[in-house]
Amino acid sequence: MSAQPLQPIVSRIAIFGHPLHPALIHIPVAALIAVLATDITYLVTGDYFWARASLWLVGVGTATGAVSGTAGVLDLALVPQIRRLITAWCHGILAVMLMSLAALNWLLRYEGGADTAILPWGIYLSGISAALVVATGSRGAQLVFEHAVGVDVEDAADKRPDI
Repeated sequence: MSAQPLQPIVSRIAIFGHPLHPALIHIPVAALIAVLATDITYLVTGDYFWARASLWLVGVGTATGAVSGTAGVLDLALVPQIRRLITAWCHGILAVMLMSLAALNWLLRYEGGADTAILPWGIYLSGISAALVVATGSRGAQLVFEHAVGVDVEDAADKRPDI
């Protein structure tokens, strides 16, 4: 019995057919994972530079995550095939949780001082956020690879190497 071919789910929030959400997500993912690394580096070295770097990274991650998330929410709202996928709802709920924790992390650092907020709550929020980035990203990958959301499956099949 052969598997049924994937039917592509076209994104409505796209430029020249290229979906915006997957294109925009790289900056917040990198920034929110790097916050954990800069927090740990600050704790090891005591160098205030790393505390300021964490403040900026969590701020950039939160702001760019909100932009990327807006594109994702619009696709969820405008494309019925995406709305029918449980994976899409799981991805969206995890992303909202992630952005909420990232915003709280930024607010604590901004109001409480970049260095004084790192222990205990800053590093805790950074660790939970990094774990949520992984969980959210795996659901996003599932949408792309298992459900062909935003993928031109014919073009992808044409470019697949013969093995």
